[in-house]
Amino acid sequence: MKSHQIVIVGGGSAGITVAAQLLKKKPGLDIAVVEPSEMHYYQPAWTLVGGGTFNLESTRRPEKSVMPQGTTWIKDRVTAVKPVDNALELASGEILSYQYLVMCPGIQIDYHKVSGLKESLGKNGVCCNYEYDSCSYTWEVLKNLKGGVALFTNPNTPIKCGGAPQKIMYLAADHLKKHDLLKKTEVHFATAGGVIFGVQPYKAALEKVIKNYGIKTDWHHNLKAVHGERKEATFDILEDGKPVGEVIMKFDMIHVTPPMSAPDFIKQSPLADANGWMAVDKHTLQSTGFPNVFGLGDATNSPNAKTGAAVRKQAPVLVANLLQAMAGQGLTASYNGYGSCPLITGYGKLILAEFDYDNKSTPTFPFDQSKERLSMWWLKKYILPWFYWNKMLKGNG
Repeated sequence: MKSHQIVIVGGGSAGITVAAQLLKKKPGLDIAVVEPSEMHYYQPAWTLVGGGTFNLESTRRPEKSVMPQGTTWIKDRVTAVKPVDNALELASGEILSYQYLVMCPGIQIDYHKVSGLKESLGKNGVCCNYEYDSCSYTWEVLKNLKGGVALFTNPNTPIKCGGAPQKIMYLAADHLKKHDLLKKTEVHFATAGGVIFGVQPYKAALEKVIKNYGIKTDWHHNLKAVHGERKEATFDILEDGKPVGEVIMKFDMIHVTPPMSAPDFIKQSPLADANGWMAVDKHTLQSTGFPNVFGLGDATNSPNAKTGAAVRKQAPVLVANLLQAMAGQGLTASYNGYGSCPLITGYGKLILAEFDYDNKSTPTFPFDQSKERLSMWWLKKYILPWFYWNKMLKGNG
């Protein structure tokens, strides 16, 4: 059995950022990062890839290149968490023990919850920007679309980057508009939700964007099946969250945002809440059941937007509290639920939504961020990717 002082599960944005910050604060720490992937991905740019305005290959780098010096990379996958025993079971069969555990494995994409989706992806106009291998096909479909019906879906589960289902829709609508095809195309936002965005003033701004493009909103529509060859999508109609009927919609293009959930090994562990997410104190990010366990990122039940911006604000809080816990001190750092959603509303246009646990707008810049701006587009396309690779992952963000 191998043992480490701190084990971090997940080598994505959260895990690498936390490892880097911990080592900056206390260089001698014994930290292991469990991550099975050979590659590290900058996922926020996949929407831009799907819109034909970002290079796919530049969204990934070898995992080895971002692993902080001084950490031990365990290239394996967690299959079970045993917090009572301070241990993890790995896919290799190895048992890994720890003194302190940081859980940040990300979110699980549940393609299987939409009948026919996995078999349909990448052909017959069925697209998805949530994977490295599939987002380029979105652009292939979009640039060849000459009219008809374009559907953009949003499921009834939490998802990573809640604005992404809309961002690609607005890029598609703008592309069609620029090529004089928007009047020949019915663009639908078929969403399980009942509002376009939950925070003002961004909600009002997006309602205006929807109106300007002539997008049809199909509220309380939850995708349950895709028939690629027939170019049909079947939706449950929801009332109070429960199916009360169904509707079949034809399409020429459909961008599917799949249902998502916490990874199965978290759902099946004592760390999980009733809905399967890792239960943490939403301010300290400490496990509610195990004081030597902390969590951040998409797999926890903290009620913030599941975005990289949230991770950037969570990481220093977790690092401070973990170090205090290791020193036998009380936890004093607090996360306020900050989340950011750079809402692309077209080519060269972006609304930068920032908000906290109370759904209060928390703008960074001294201007009205609910207005579409070219400067915020530049921030999204050029500045944030550079910041991610060169600052955040190195513990400086």
